[in-house]
Amino acid sequence: MGDTDPGALTLRRADPADWTALAGTDPIAAGGDQARRASLRRWCAGGLVTPAEAAPGPVGYAVLEYTFFEQGFLTLLTVAPGARRQGVATRLLTAVEAECATPKLFTSANVSHQPMQRLLLAAGWQPAGLVHGLDEGDPELFYLCPPEKRSRSSTLRTFPDTVIGKESRIRTPLGTL
Repeated sequence: MGDTDPGALTLRRADPADWTALAGTDPIAAGGDQARRASLRRWCAGGLVTPAEAAPGPVGYAVLEYTFFEQGFLTLLTVAPGARRQGVATRLLTAVEAECATPKLFTSANVSHQPMQRLLLAAGWQPAGLVHGLDEGDPELFYLCPPEKRSRSSTLRTFPDTVIGKESRIRTPLGTL
């Protein structure tokens, strides 16, 4: 895929037919994982996917759902291997932050998934908790989008001290969060 200029990316709502092209940007779906491919089809059909497209085609996508305590949840953010470390994930994350229609927006990443943790921390997301038992031996770190990035959220603007995670510290390979 070469160099991807994040400023030249097009972001839009995916159509149901987009799932096959998007599967090619996702190493798990491209590797033939039928569950991921079925999820991608369902997400596209439900209007939950924001693809990032460069001149040659899609280079990644983000999935925003509202199934986590009826709050926004970034279920998946993936970028094609050839387009990584070029700002695509940052553009997708910013788009999801702007698009989310609920007062709070969460996501999660395995402790072992250091690139996603770095992205979230660089974007100012706050640790919100840790869950063991989802993936054996690899706990899931949960993050909350900071209130100042959720400008459409009157609840978080009104009650900034209620942000989850300020009182907890989580040790990861990247340090204490």
